[in-house]
Amino acid sequence: MKAVKESSDELSQRSARPLRARSAGDYLALALATWGVGFIPGAPGTYGSAVGVGVYLLVQSAGARVSTFAAERGWNAAALASFRVTFMLLVIAGITLAGVWAATRVEKLLGRKDPGVVVADEVAGQLIAYLFVPINAGWWAIIAGFVLFRLFDIWKPYPIRRLEALDAGLGIMADDVFAGVYAAIVMSLLVSIHALL
Repeated sequence: MKAVKESSDELSQRSARPLRARSAGDYLALALATWGVGFIPGAPGTYGSAVGVGVYLLVQSAGARVSTFAAERGWNAAALASFRVTFMLLVIAGITLAGVWAATRVEKLLGRKDPGVVVADEVAGQLIAYLFVPINAGWWAIIAGFVLFRLFDIWKPYPIRRLEALDAGLGIMADDVFAGVYAAIVMSLLVSIHALL
């Protein structure tokens, strides 16, 4: 019998099996997969996206400080913008790779395909949505990126739904990563239009 995928924002999520005889690696996987919000009742996928926004704001704040520091020393602004995108890509890659490992392990621990408590996929996808948003874009871009990512994550246009069929953690992460790519494309267009106005 084929396991049924859970929704991250399912209203009545089944509770996890009791945690017993778990290793430190199991607890690490749970921490990385849930980001501390996966077990909150209601809409853990949306909470995971909110964590993604928080991570983005931390990266943005650090980037602004580095830019100020660099500007005072006359460093090249274009190189700094490139460094920011590179740093974001490294953060996204780290979260995605850790998420694949953690989601695979949590799926086995809980005995369910794509358990709703796993929100690392939403964190990574949300960060991708902001990949091409400049540091000084403002709150409109943060809100628009959040809404767009959630829409693409729920709507799952082609080929996102097919990516869920991939094995274990790879399938869990891939659909949200691709939803983030769709959101990033639209955000890039919105930022360009906003810059022209």
